Amino acid sequence: MKIVIIGAGISGLSLAYFLLEKDPSIDLTVIESEKKAGGKIWTDKADGFICEGGVNGFLDNRPKTLELSGKLGLSPLRSNDNARKRFIFSDGKLKMLPESPLSFFKSDLLSLYGRLRIVWELFVPKGSNKDETLADFARRRLGKEAYEKLIDPMASGIFAGDPEKMSLKSCFPKVYNLEQNYGGLIKGMMKLQKEVKKTGKKVGAGPGGVLTSFYNGMGTLINSLTDFLGSRLHTGLQAVSIDKNNDIYTIQLSDGSKIDSEIIISTIPAFALSEVTKELDKSLSNLLNTIYYPSISVVCLGFKKEKIKHPLDGFGFLIPYREGRKILGTLWDSSVFPNRAPEGYVLLRTMLGGARMSELAEQDEEKQINLVMDELNKIMNIKADPDLRKVFIHKKGIPQYFINHDSKLEKIDRILKNFKGFYITGNAFKGIGVNDCIENSSKLAERIIKDI
Repeated sequence: MKIVIIGAGISGLSLAYFLLEKDPSIDLTVIESEKKAGGKIWTDKADGFICEGGVNGFLDNRPKTLELSGKLGLSPLRSNDNARKRFIFSDGKLKMLPESPLSFFKSDLLSLYGRLRIVWELFVPKGSNKDETLADFARRRLGKEAYEKLIDPMASGIFAGDPEKMSLKSCFPKVYNLEQNYGGLIKGMMKLQKEVKKTGKKVGAGPGGVLTSFYNGMGTLINSLTDFLGSRLHTGLQAVSIDKNNDIYTIQLSDGSKIDSEIIISTIPAFALSEVTKELDKSLSNLLNTIYYPSISVVCLGFKKEKIKHPLDGFGFLIPYREGRKILGTLWDSSVFPNRAPEGYVLLRTMLGGARMSELAEQDEEKQINLVMDELNKIMNIKADPDLRKVFIHKKGIPQYFINHDSKLEKIDRILKNFKGFYITGNAFKGIGVNDCIENSSKLAERIIKDI
């Protein structure tokens, strides 16, 4: 049985691994348009610094990524304890996120009214089961201040998104289910805590877990998967179009060659697949093209430690949109994982662009560096010139799950029923994180083997 996987990001690479693990006899080919595999996982080493150009880790609370790492012989690295300290730039100051209910009520991150309004969530009636935006949900259940100061920067940090457009059900399904199943967030969390005491099984509505990577960065996982695939992986080869004749698919490639296969799986971005499927099915192509991808960039700056007055004791900070700043936030990478900066240096990693300010991530590198330096000067009082400057620009970077995203997926699934042997996965559909992609690939591998 011949199978072709289009795309060698973490979805495509892990899917290839799981398929071969289940049936080593599969005639498998993976094609990737870029010269290197990995997609948004991109680790760059320069002058003793380890810079993550995209994904900087995964949470250790879901088993599939850890299981895959173990099978590849890798040793995951948990983030430092001080990475538990996270900050919000609010009202012109860096303020630490409270780590417990008691510290929350003592914190000045929210006004007294804002804190009491969160307690009032206990008495907010349950909403309908219809999808709503994250912003509408947060204002309804937690109040305007909590939305602006807490929920908004979280959405920027995870999705680089606009909460006024993001689907609660698709972006944060656990939170959606908490209200639907228990009538509210606080009620739900109290019930879940009781379940923990009874069963010992850890449950929760938030992401949970500890940020985890590898000693030499997330690229370690990509390198191991590419080594495993060997000659089955072909980079610098782009799928141009897909045609179907009876039960055989023909993929036209950028070098003029063609591949025939009974089964093809796309793991490429939705906008790219939209182009590839124009001739195969116009309605599918149009649906895929409606998934929005704003640009986002990562600016890595390395400094001699003596140049930075801030103690960098924590994970970093995020910025609410209401503050009017031009960056989404900055991670203090050398405080999160060891080995990210040479002895006597620190590494800061700043994100800009996203759904609300996509154009800022499309400027030339020098402008982006100057913008970030200006912002860090105002926020952290950093005035020194950096010793390391690296910019990673992702045009059409992170897919956005807008309201009623689930309805769009249902329409796509209905169309795919007409194309036996054609499967779609990737971060544009059911989760953008590394854990989501690997879990979805594992489930799809099981489905494909069953179908075969």
